[in-house]
Amino acid sequence: MKSSAIFSRGSIALLVILLSTICLVTEAQQCRPSGKIRGRKAPAGQCNKENDSDCCVAGKMYPTYTCSPPLSGSTKAYLTLNSFEKNGDGGGPSECDNQYHNDNTPVVALSTGWYNNGRRCHNHIRINGNGRSVVAMVVDECDSTEGCDADHDYQPPCPNNIVDASKAVWKALGVPEDNWGGLDITWSDV
Repeated sequence: MKSSAIFSRGSIALLVILLSTICLVTEAQQCRPSGKIRGRKAPAGQCNKENDSDCCVAGKMYPTYTCSPPLSGSTKAYLTLNSFEKNGDGGGPSECDNQYHNDNTPVVALSTGWYNNGRRCHNHIRINGNGRSVVAMVVDECDSTEGCDADHDYQPPCPNNIVDASKAVWKALGVPEDNWGGLDITWSDV
């Protein structure tokens, strides 16, 4: 007497195909490094360490990205602190308008993929973190493709999931100042 199986061979094969397809789609949606940059030591006084910014380490390899994780209604990201003022750790003027911005204004730079060749310039995004929400304007790119040179203040390329925010954003989220610098958040277009 044969025992009856819960799944037939056909349904098992279909299940395997379905799971394989899901894995391939998920893998295709991931953003993988597009290259690497070798770190160069900054000339004396050339890397601004304001806001605990990192300076490139000579010889260290840094990944670069042309993409960012896929967008959703609440995209996961990592919030970092940046000064958009002249002589701040953000380096030169903002990419969107070639201007500097007061740190008391809620402005952000987005990783290269999310910046989308400037298509988000002057658009507003909603940032959710620390149990609060704030709306900020996109004014700059947090370059994920270049770094470790004078144009990028001798800082490494940005990771692909960064929302680099002014002090005003951190204040609005109610994060204690001694905890500024890195926070898991979600964000969406407004």
